[in-house]
Amino acid sequence: MSVDPAVVEQSISSQEAALLGVVQGITEYLPVSSSGHLTLAQHMLGFTEPEIFFDIVLHIGTLAAVIWYYRKSLLSSISETIVGLRAIIGGASPAKLMAESEGFRLWALVFFAMVPTGVIGLSMKKWFEAMFEQPALVGVMLIITGVVLFLTRFARQKGAGVLDMGIMTALAVGAVQGLAVAPGISRSGATICVALFFGVEKETAARFSFILSIPAVLGALILKMREDLGDVAPEAMATGFVTSAVVGYLCLALLIFIVKQGRLSWFSAYCVAVGAFAIFNFS
Repeated sequence: MSVDPAVVEQSISSQEAALLGVVQGITEYLPVSSSGHLTLAQHMLGFTEPEIFFDIVLHIGTLAAVIWYYRKSLLSSISETIVGLRAIIGGASPAKLMAESEGFRLWALVFFAMVPTGVIGLSMKKWFEAMFEQPALVGVMLIITGVVLFLTRFARQKGAGVLDMGIMTALAVGAVQGLAVAPGISRSGATICVALFFGVEKETAARFSFILSIPAVLGALILKMREDLGDVAPEAMATGFVTSAVVGYLCLALLIFIVKQGRLSWFSAYCVAVGAFAIFNFS
């Protein structure tokens, strides 16, 4: 069935697409919760909830940003993992590869982390989705994010690299990534913070967090594509993709710099302030 172009264009304008793309790009990687900010922006500015397909386009944009930023690390680690899997087929010890191959260990830890992410995300999916209609509750989640970010001031630095990370660390990071499906809980903030609390070195914590986001986001997008995607004008989709990708890349680079400086707690006051604002205005 054909769709009236006028109806398509009215669903999301290019200006709204650009604004939502910027919001997505800024908040996806800065530890302030992209889903929480998008929810509050929609309620405050009177936007209807974006079409599912447009939301997917925004996330593909920020996903492209992280893949491009870590392209060298991804290529080398995937190559090492393929070599490792071939070695295991040939009789090599998985434990020995985990101890010696950083790339193989990285993706093994990602695999372990995705288990609790999937279990929590799928089992609590309906409850998390209901929160998008409750901006005051999103405010509470933002305050929780702010408190967790503040606590990184007291995280003891052991300087653990990928080869020093244990399976329990990966499971803990994966668990909070599953909980971060809730709007207002920052995925990047929660996962990096937990890794830091387990003594992981700053840059390694950030890298593990963002590489872990790749299969998580892909999985979420696949699930969303089973729903009614809706119709969005091509210009709006292109605008949303470009703005979310470019802004997302810049904010990702900024966050990596801030994490290396040990200043993740800088975002604490902001999250608490926005959370309090949301509670005050939407209660």
